[in-house]
Amino acid sequence: MGKVQQLTTLQYIAKRFASFSPLDSASDFIWEEGKTFQFHFRLFCLVSFGIHTIHVVQLQKESYEVYTKEANVHVPVWNHQIILREIERDKTEYIDEVELYAGWKTPFVYLWAKYFYAHRQKKWLKLL
Repeated sequence: MGKVQQLTTLQYIAKRFASFSPLDSASDFIWEEGKTFQFHFRLFCLVSFGIHTIHVVQLQKESYEVYTKEANVHVPVWNHQIILREIERDKTEYIDEVELYAGWKTPFVYLWAKYFYAHRQKKWLKLL
């Protein structure tokens, strides 16, 4: 669960599709249940997409699940669940479940998110 909780991991797996720069100076924090974090969010690491807020609703170390409620001015609903399940001794299933709503922009955000999460999956394989 350690790497899932680190900001540096998010920054690594998002690179090229998005960048997350903390609003406060504490750039080496750990995700914890009940905490809220805010970032300058850049689409494709270039285009400012405003302030992105991530609230960690649930962080279950025993079951390896993380549930966040996220939002920004363009996407007011971005709920994200990460589920890690051990399949075999040396194999883990990684699942991203995302609920998003962006009004008329939803189809465009959905397409971007589809590629973003596929990109994240590949980066996770390299990281682990």
